[in-house]
Amino acid sequence: MNFDAYLAERAERVDKALADYMPTLPAPAKELENAMRYSLFAGGKRLRPILALASAEAAGADPAVALPAACALEFIHTYSLIHDDLPAMDNDDWRRGKPTNHKVFGEAQAILAGDGLLTQAFHILATGPYPPSVGPEQILAAIAEIARAAGAEGMVGGQSADIRAQGKSGDPETLYYIHTHKTGALLKASVRVGALLAGASSSTLSSLTVYGEKLGLAFQIADDVLDSTGDPRLLGKPVKNDAGKQKLTYVTLYGLEKARAEAKRLAEEAEAALMELGPGAEPLRYLARFTVERNH
Repeated sequence: MNFDAYLAERAERVDKALADYMPTLPAPAKELENAMRYSLFAGGKRLRPILALASAEAAGADPAVALPAACALEFIHTYSLIHDDLPAMDNDDWRRGKPTNHKVFGEAQAILAGDGLLTQAFHILATGPYPPSVGPEQILAAIAEIARAAGAEGMVGGQSADIRAQGKSGDPETLYYIHTHKTGALLKASVRVGALLAGASSSTLSSLTVYGEKLGLAFQIADDVLDSTGDPRLLGKPVKNDAGKQKLTYVTLYGLEKARAEAKRLAEEAEAALMELGPGAEPLRYLARFTVERNH
Protein backbone atom coordinates (compact mmCIF):
# COMPACT_ATOMS: atom_id res chain seq x y z
CA MET A 1 0.00 0.00 0.00
CA ASN A 2 1.19 3.50 -0.87
CA PHE A 3 0.48 5.32 2.39
CA ASP A 4 1.13 8.79 1.04
CA ALA A 5 -1.55 8.13 -1.56
CA TYR A 6 -3.80 6.64 1.15
CA LEU A 7 -3.50 9.76 3.31
CA ALA A 8 -4.09 12.05 0.34
CA GLU A 9 -7.19 10.11 -0.76
CA ARG A 10 -8.65 10.04 2.74
CA ALA A 11 -7.94 13.76 3.28
CA GLU A 12 -9.62 14.60 -0.03
CA ARG A 13 -12.64 12.50 0.91
CA VAL A 14 -12.90 14.28 4.25
CA ASP A 15 -12.50 17.72 2.67
CA LYS A 16 -15.36 17.06 0.27
CA ALA A 17 -17.60 15.97 3.12
CA LEU A 18 -16.56 18.96 5.26
CA ALA A 19 -17.64 21.27 2.45
CA ASP A 20 -21.05 19.58 2.37
CA TYR A 21 -21.45 19.89 6.14
CA MET A 22 -20.35 23.52 6.33
CA PRO A 23 -23.54 25.65 6.63
CA THR A 24 -24.21 28.51 4.23
CA LEU A 25 -25.40 31.47 6.29
CA PRO A 26 -27.51 34.48 5.20
CA ALA A 27 -25.99 37.90 4.61
CA PRO A 28 -26.25 39.19 8.22
CA ALA A 29 -24.15 36.24 9.43
CA LYS A 30 -21.84 35.95 6.40
CA GLU A 31 -18.78 37.15 8.32
CA LEU A 32 -19.31 34.32 10.80
CA GLU A 33 -19.49 31.82 7.95
CA ASN A 34 -16.32 33.27 6.43
CA ALA A 35 -14.50 32.99 9.76
CA MET A 36 -15.61 29.37 10.19
CA ARG A 37 -14.55 28.48 6.65
CA TYR A 38 -11.23 30.29 7.00
CA SER A 39 -9.97 27.96 9.71
CA LEU A 40 -11.79 24.79 8.66
CA PHE A 41 -10.20 24.89 5.20
CA ALA A 42 -6.81 26.33 6.19
CA GLY A 43 -5.09 22.98 5.62
CA GLY A 44 -3.95 20.47 8.21
CA LYS A 45 -3.30 16.74 8.24
CA ARG A 46 -6.94 15.72 8.88
CA LEU A 47 -5.45 13.18 11.29
CA ARG A 48 -8.50 12.81 13.55
CA PRO A 49 -10.99 12.09 10.76
CA ILE A 50 -8.51 9.77 9.05
CA LEU A 51 -8.07 7.86 12.30
CA ALA A 52 -11.85 7.44 12.60
CA LEU A 53 -12.12 6.11 9.05
CA ALA A 54 -9.11 3.83 9.48
CA SER A 55 -10.46 2.47 12.76
CA ALA A 56 -13.79 1.57 11.15
CA GLU A 57 -11.85 -0.18 8.40
CA ALA A 58 -9.71 -2.05 10.94
CA ALA A 59 -12.95 -3.24 12.57
CA GLY A 60 -14.04 -4.73 9.24
CA ALA A 61 -16.52 -2.07 8.12
CA ASP A 62 -16.79 0.31 5.19
CA PRO A 63 -15.11 3.56 6.31
CA ALA A 64 -18.27 5.41 5.19
CA VAL A 65 -19.95 4.38 8.47
CA ALA A 66 -17.64 6.79 10.29
CA LEU A 67 -17.62 9.71 7.83
CA PRO A 68 -20.11 11.96 9.71
CA ALA A 69 -18.20 11.43 12.96
CA ALA A 70 -14.90 11.98 11.17
CA CYS A 71 -16.11 15.37 9.95
CA ALA A 72 -17.52 16.27 13.36
CA LEU A 73 -14.11 15.57 14.89
CA GLU A 74 -12.45 17.96 12.45
CA PHE A 75 -15.03 20.66 13.21
CA ILE A 76 -14.26 20.26 16.92
CA HIS A 77 -10.50 20.19 16.40
CA THR A 78 -10.70 23.38 14.32
CA TYR A 79 -12.80 25.16 16.96
CA SER A 80 -10.22 24.20 19.59
CA LEU A 81 -7.38 25.68 17.51
CA ILE A 82 -9.23 28.97 17.01
CA HIS A 83 -9.85 29.34 20.73
CA ASP A 84 -6.35 28.09 21.64
CA ASP A 85 -4.81 30.88 19.54
CA LEU A 86 -6.81 33.67 21.22
CA PRO A 87 -4.97 36.33 23.27
CA ALA A 88 -6.57 34.99 26.45
CA MET A 89 -5.07 31.56 25.73
CA ASP A 90 -1.81 31.17 23.78
CA ASN A 91 -1.97 34.53 21.95
CA ASP A 92 -0.59 33.11 18.68
CA ASP A 93 -0.42 35.06 15.43
CA TRP A 94 0.17 32.18 12.97
CA ARG A 95 -1.48 28.82 12.34
CA ARG A 96 -0.73 26.56 9.35
CA GLY A 97 1.23 29.33 7.66
CA LYS A 98 -1.64 31.84 7.83
CA PRO A 99 -2.64 34.56 10.29
CA THR A 100 -4.73 33.12 13.10
CA ASN A 101 -8.48 33.56 12.99
CA HIS A 102 -8.67 36.44 15.46
CA LYS A 103 -5.96 38.30 13.55
CA VAL A 104 -8.15 38.26 10.44
CA PHE A 105 -11.68 38.54 11.85
CA GLY A 106 -11.17 39.97 15.34
CA GLU A 107 -11.51 38.28 18.70
CA ALA A 108 -15.31 38.38 18.90
CA GLN A 109 -15.87 36.74 15.51
CA ALA A 110 -13.12 34.19 16.25
CA ILE A 111 -14.86 33.15 19.47
CA LEU A 112 -18.17 32.87 17.65
CA ALA A 113 -16.57 30.93 14.78
CA GLY A 114 -15.30 28.41 17.31
CA ASP A 115 -18.72 28.23 18.94
CA GLY A 116 -20.35 27.70 15.56
CA LEU A 117 -17.97 24.91 14.57
CA LEU A 118 -18.40 23.09 17.88
CA THR A 119 -22.18 23.24 17.74
CA GLN A 120 -22.29 22.20 14.09
CA ALA A 121 -20.20 19.16 14.98
CA PHE A 122 -22.96 17.79 17.20
CA HIS A 123 -25.58 18.54 14.56
CA ILE A 124 -23.52 16.42 12.15
CA LEU A 125 -23.20 13.62 14.70
CA ALA A 126 -26.92 13.61 15.41
CA THR A 127 -28.16 13.74 11.82
CA GLY A 128 -25.53 11.89 9.74
CA PRO A 129 -26.62 10.58 7.35
CA TYR A 130 -25.40 7.12 8.36
CA PRO A 131 -25.62 3.87 6.40
CA PRO A 132 -28.46 1.50 7.41
CA SER A 133 -25.94 -0.72 9.23
CA VAL A 134 -25.46 1.96 11.90
CA GLY A 135 -28.17 1.86 14.55
CA PRO A 136 -29.34 4.60 16.93
CA GLU A 137 -27.53 3.08 19.90
CA GLN A 138 -24.23 3.29 18.02
CA ILE A 139 -24.91 6.90 17.08
CA LEU A 140 -25.70 7.81 20.70
CA ALA A 141 -22.54 6.04 21.84
CA ALA A 142 -20.51 8.02 19.33
CA ILE A 143 -22.03 11.32 20.46
CA ALA A 144 -21.34 10.51 24.12
CA GLU A 145 -17.77 9.44 23.32
CA ILE A 146 -16.92 12.64 21.47
CA ALA A 147 -18.72 14.92 23.96
CA ARG A 148 -16.75 13.41 26.84
CA ALA A 149 -13.45 13.69 24.96
CA ALA A 150 -14.05 17.29 23.89
CA GLY A 151 -15.40 18.65 27.17
CA ALA A 152 -14.32 19.22 30.76
CA GLU A 153 -13.37 15.56 31.23
CA GLY A 154 -11.16 15.71 28.16
CA MET A 155 -9.77 18.44 25.91
CA VAL A 156 -11.21 21.45 27.73
CA GLY A 157 -10.03 20.11 31.09
CA GLY A 158 -6.57 19.56 29.63
CA GLN A 159 -6.47 23.10 28.28
CA SER A 160 -7.42 24.45 31.69
CA ALA A 161 -4.64 22.46 33.37
CA ASP A 162 -2.19 23.63 30.69
CA ILE A 163 -3.00 27.28 31.44
CA ARG A 164 -2.67 26.73 35.20
CA ALA A 165 0.71 25.02 34.79
CA GLN A 166 2.22 27.79 32.66
CA GLY A 167 5.22 29.43 34.31
CA LYS A 168 5.41 26.78 37.05
CA SER A 169 7.98 24.04 37.53
CA GLY A 170 5.41 21.27 37.08
CA ASP A 171 5.51 17.56 37.84
CA PRO A 172 5.09 14.31 35.88
CA GLU A 173 1.50 13.75 37.03
CA THR A 174 0.33 17.19 35.87
CA LEU A 175 2.18 16.84 32.57
CA TYR A 176 0.59 13.44 31.94
CA TYR A 177 -2.86 14.83 32.70
CA ILE A 178 -2.39 17.78 30.33
CA HIS A 179 -1.15 15.68 27.42
CA THR A 180 -3.66 12.85 27.77
CA HIS A 181 -6.55 15.29 28.02
CA LYS A 182 -5.72 18.36 25.95
CA THR A 183 -4.57 16.35 22.94
CA GLY A 184 -4.83 12.64 23.70
CA ALA A 185 -8.53 12.51 24.56
CA LEU A 186 -9.81 13.58 21.14
CA LEU A 187 -7.29 11.38 19.32
CA LYS A 188 -8.34 8.36 21.37
CA ALA A 189 -12.00 9.21 20.76
CA SER A 190 -11.31 9.39 17.02
CA VAL A 191 -10.13 5.80 17.08
CA ARG A 192 -12.86 4.55 19.38
CA VAL A 193 -15.73 6.24 17.55
CA GLY A 194 -14.75 4.62 14.26
CA ALA A 195 -14.85 1.24 15.96
CA LEU A 196 -18.16 1.97 17.72
CA LEU A 197 -19.88 2.96 14.48
CA ALA A 198 -18.41 -0.11 12.79
CA GLY A 199 -19.99 -2.38 15.41
CA ALA A 200 -16.59 -3.67 16.54
CA SER A 201 -16.39 -6.59 18.93
CA SER A 202 -15.39 -5.89 22.53
CA SER A 203 -11.92 -7.36 21.98
CA THR A 204 -11.35 -5.24 18.86
CA LEU A 205 -12.61 -2.12 20.64
CA SER A 206 -10.27 -2.88 23.55
CA SER A 207 -7.26 -3.19 21.24
CA LEU A 208 -8.15 0.01 19.42
CA THR A 209 -8.64 1.86 22.72
CA VAL A 210 -5.12 0.97 23.85
CA TYR A 211 -3.85 2.01 20.43
CA GLY A 212 -5.63 5.36 20.66
CA GLU A 213 -4.32 6.05 24.17
CA LYS A 214 -0.71 5.36 23.19
CA LEU A 215 -1.00 7.24 19.90
CA GLY A 216 -2.55 10.31 21.51
CA LEU A 217 0.27 10.70 24.02
CA ALA A 218 2.96 9.95 21.43
CA PHE A 219 1.49 12.62 19.13
CA GLN A 220 1.65 15.35 21.77
CA ILE A 221 5.18 14.47 22.84
CA ALA A 222 6.21 14.57 19.17
CA ASP A 223 4.61 18.04 19.01
CA ASP A 224 6.70 19.09 22.01
CA VAL A 225 9.82 17.92 20.17
CA LEU A 226 8.82 19.71 16.96
CA ASP A 227 8.27 22.95 18.86
CA SER A 228 11.90 22.71 19.98
CA THR A 229 13.51 21.46 16.78
CA GLY A 230 11.09 21.86 13.86
CA ASP A 231 11.28 24.03 10.77
CA PRO A 232 8.81 26.94 11.09
CA ARG A 233 8.30 26.90 7.31
CA LEU A 234 7.01 23.32 7.50
CA LEU A 235 5.09 23.83 10.74
CA GLY A 236 3.44 27.02 9.51
CA LYS A 237 4.08 28.77 12.83
CA PRO A 238 7.04 29.93 14.93
CA VAL A 239 9.00 27.36 16.93
CA LYS A 240 10.21 27.45 20.55
CA ASN A 241 6.86 28.91 21.58
CA ASP A 242 6.49 26.49 24.49
CA ALA A 243 9.78 27.49 26.10
CA GLY A 244 9.06 31.18 25.54
CA LYS A 245 5.70 30.86 27.27
CA GLN A 246 7.13 28.61 30.02
CA LYS A 247 4.76 25.79 29.17
CA LEU A 248 4.99 22.41 30.82
CA THR A 249 6.07 19.90 28.15
CA TYR A 250 7.98 16.64 27.92
CA VAL A 251 10.96 18.56 26.57
CA THR A 252 11.01 21.10 29.41
CA LEU A 253 10.54 18.41 32.06
CA TYR A 254 12.68 15.56 30.71
CA GLY A 255 14.86 16.99 27.97
CA LEU A 256 14.85 16.51 24.21
CA GLU A 257 16.37 13.04 23.93
CA LYS A 258 14.16 11.49 26.61
CA ALA A 259 11.11 13.06 24.97
CA ARG A 260 12.05 11.58 21.60
CA ALA A 261 12.64 8.15 23.15
CA GLU A 262 9.29 8.26 24.96
CA ALA A 263 7.38 9.21 21.81
CA LYS A 264 9.04 6.34 19.92
CA ARG A 265 8.26 3.86 22.72
CA LEU A 266 4.61 4.88 22.82
CA ALA A 267 4.26 4.64 19.04
CA GLU A 268 5.71 1.13 19.14
CA GLU A 269 3.28 0.17 21.91
CA ALA A 270 0.40 1.61 19.86
CA GLU A 271 1.41 -0.53 16.91
CA ALA A 272 1.79 -3.60 19.14
CA ALA A 273 -1.79 -3.15 20.40
CA LEU A 274 -2.99 -3.99 16.88
CA MET A 275 -1.25 -7.37 16.84
CA GLU A 276 -4.51 -9.34 16.87
CA LEU A 277 -6.02 -7.32 14.03
CA GLY A 278 -5.55 -8.23 10.38
CA PRO A 279 -4.35 -6.34 7.31
CA GLY A 280 -7.28 -3.94 7.61
CA ALA A 281 -5.40 -2.30 10.49
CA GLU A 282 -2.30 -1.60 8.37
CA PRO A 283 -3.18 2.12 7.92
CA LEU A 284 -3.34 2.48 11.70
CA ARG A 285 0.07 0.83 12.02
CA TYR A 286 1.46 3.32 9.54
CA LEU A 287 -0.17 6.23 11.34
CA ALA A 288 1.53 5.19 14.60
CA ARG A 289 4.91 5.46 12.87
CA PHE A 290 3.93 8.67 11.08
CA THR A 291 3.03 10.28 14.42
CA VAL A 292 6.64 10.32 15.60
CA GLU A 293 8.44 10.54 12.25
CA ARG A 294 6.56 13.57 10.86
CA ASN A 295 8.24 16.93 10.39
CA HIS A 296 5.12 19.07 10.77
